[in-house]
Amino acid sequence: MALQGPFVVVADSPAGEVVEALRAAGAFPVIEASWSDVAAAVASAEPEGVVLAEPVSEHTCAEARTLADRLKAGSGPFTPLIARSREDGVPLPPEALAIAASASGERIAQRASAALRIRTLHATVLRRTRTLAARGKAPPELPGGDPLEEATVLVAGRGRAYPALAVAIGERVGLVGALSVESAAHALNARDIDGMVIADGFGPRFVEALLTVLAEGARFRDLPVAVLGGHAGVAEAFAPHLPNLERIADGPARLVERLLPFVRLHAFGQRLKRMLRSLDANGMIDPDTGLLAHEAFWRDLNRAVDDAEKRGVGLSIARFSFGHHDRRAGLDAARLLSRLMRQVDFACREADNSIFAVFTDTDLRAAHVIARRIASVLRQTMLAADVKRDGIETAVTLATLKPTDSVDSLIARVVGEGAAR
Repeated sequence: MALQGPFVVVADSPAGEVVEALRAAGAFPVIEASWSDVAAAVASAEPEGVVLAEPVSEHTCAEARTLADRLKAGSGPFTPLIARSREDGVPLPPEALAIAASASGERIAQRASAALRIRTLHATVLRRTRTLAARGKAPPELPGGDPLEEATVLVAGRGRAYPALAVAIGERVGLVGALSVESAAHALNARDIDGMVIADGFGPRFVEALLTVLAEGARFRDLPVAVLGGHAGVAEAFAPHLPNLERIADGPARLVERLLPFVRLHAFGQRLKRMLRSLDANGMIDPDTGLLAHEAFWRDLNRAVDDAEKRGVGLSIARFSFGHHDRRAGLDAARLLSRLMRQVDFACREADNSIFAVFTDTDLRAAHVIARRIASVLRQTMLAADVKRDGIETAVTLATLKPTDSVDSLIARVVGEGAAR
């Protein structure tokens, strides 16, 4: 998307290349500010984005953190802070989106454009929720907490740095490992990924194949991608197609530090998209999971039971439960299941993290096949902090509607002990 509205460029020395690139991309006005007067510039301009055109130094570290806190504290949509950074430079504020100190002005504008797509989503959600509130309606609540708590990063690698990298990332976000192009592509298609790391141990052809998969998929356009170590020519060739692609020559710790702000932003964008789907459905969809909200599920279940009885067709319901795993595992399962279900089916997540899924126009035999397939995918794909390598144990109970059933008796049978009946 073209840049819109004002931008503030921060540097004590002239930053003409960055200013001209932002203007060429549509930003107007572009306000140049030194570190000493950046606070006043931001207050007067209310910018769409801020670019630190020179790397943060020990002398400007405090000002950078103050600026980041000011942008974060605003009541409007989030304002991206894009910062040039040296590999051996001063650490940036946690919210800053780092870019190499040598990056061109055009590359900075490209990255700003990707970040503004998230800002636009946020502005739309805020506007629509405020409109509903002004009409006296209670809008669905935007999920809170740090988006990193529900983010997932795919790490492809098999070299010396892979174990340390997997540990460093797994301590902060959900981790999916891949040792081949095929397994990486499967993970990208099977679940929502908020960032990808291409680690060491692969040749140029492997890296090129992975980047080709990402560049050719519209849903991966803004995915944060970090390439560790070499492959300079290969990575730079894909930069025009992947605005959040970065090659990081330093070790795993530096890569994680640089990547996580982008992962947080991508996860925030996914949260906003679920929120918009909820608003489009008048609150019937849970913005946390993408499944039906609790009240909407039970209302639709009553209607489905009445319709099945009137038409004499089958209806089955399954309950998926996952033991005593954490909330993250429950959310992960719900979001995966929302991708696996047929358009005619519906589901919701309960307070104990179990999931009810209703299969309309489906007899017990067909429901067995569907539930078994879903359970198998969940078992092998779900993420949890305390899970073993053989996957999360997924228990399934199944019941089909009988002529004498009510909703209460149907639920009682699927919640009760035993296998499908």
